[in-house]
Amino acid sequence: MKLRIRENTVRMRLKRGEVDRLASGESIVEQTCFPDSVLTYRLAISDDGKVFASFADGKLTICLPENEVAQWAETDQVSIVAEQAPLSLLIEKDFTCLAPGHHRPCEDDVDTYHHPDAESVKAASA
Repeated sequence: MKLRIRENTVRMRLKRGEVDRLASGESIVEQTCFPDSVLTYRLAISDDGKVFASFADGKLTICLPENEVAQWAETDQVSIVAEQAPLSLLIEKDFTCLAPGHHRPCEDDVDTYHHPDAESVKAASA
């Protein structure tokens, strides 16, 4: 899972296996270790069917309604957009990079979704 935060927007990108695990009710949890602390970020299904985001003690938690996650996982829907003022939440499927070889260190396209623009980019470069 990739995490991006900018001002009051939190964005997460999930690979296929992560989307499948979330849709089956499993939480997706990752950590980033700093020299003096750890940032833990978690995406889960909400118990009450509502969007919920919180941050406390170095732990970011976002919970989404089960029905929205199920629809997202089973269709071509790219993202789930939710609001919990003042936050904007964007949960997306992670697509294959359109520029092969331009990955950041420790990133690859394994288990990503096929990019919908891949064929038009390939045709344009031919």
